[in-house]
Amino acid sequence: MNQLNILPSEPFNEETFDQIQQELVQRINLQNSFNKEDIRLVAGVDLAYWEEEGRTRAVCCICVVDYITHVIVETKSLQDEIKVPYIAGYLSFRELPLILDTFNQLEKDPDLVMFDGNGYLHPRHMGIATHASFYLNKPTIGIAKSYLKIKEVDYEMPANESGAFTNIVINDEIYGRALRTHQQVKPIFVSCGNGIDIDTSTEVTLALINKESRLPIPVRQADLETKKHRAARRQVDDTEGKQGHH
Repeated sequence: MNQLNILPSEPFNEETFDQIQQELVQRINLQNSFNKEDIRLVAGVDLAYWEEEGRTRAVCCICVVDYITHVIVETKSLQDEIKVPYIAGYLSFRELPLILDTFNQLEKDPDLVMFDGNGYLHPRHMGIATHASFYLNKPTIGIAKSYLKIKEVDYEMPANESGAFTNIVINDEIYGRALRTHQQVKPIFVSCGNGIDIDTSTEVTLALINKESRLPIPVRQADLETKKHRAARRQVDDTEGKQGHH
């Protein structure tokens, strides 16, 4: 894993974060850095947050799926306190330390990583999928459930059939795609993270869709895991709270 500094030294502020992203953005590569035939394992990454005793905590879940058989081969989860403040547009700085710590626990080595979030489809092209790629040294894809509006540009709804998409073009550049993975189901928003092109990002996403969800399997599984962990955590808090009242 790349030993770039994940975070600047404190205090954390927008100016410092912006400087780091402006440097990284020069290094984005929207071409495939691998052969499609070599994809065997794809990881999905998601985080969920909650408040505990006045502190923000999160769980990161990573789910590794066999690209061909769609079998889940590994799932890892890690909880920790989140110390980086929320600054709009710079969420990746908040999430990266926990993501990398969770990645370090994996026994399998994924060929490609999908994130529940954006990649190139971001005001500075630095959504979590893109930002994380520089630390993971792996091709990445961003999969968002809702549309992040950039420069007042709306997306065009794709045709009502599975596999239909429309490009999200801002300043004559494709930032991402609205992709319909099932008929009669809302689209998802796919963008390159890094080391991959938009057509391959779309192809890989569609290859990992099943009947259960509009999301690709690795992202859906990671999403389900984080919700499960957060719900369990809240249950513990409720129980402890009730016991404290006796």
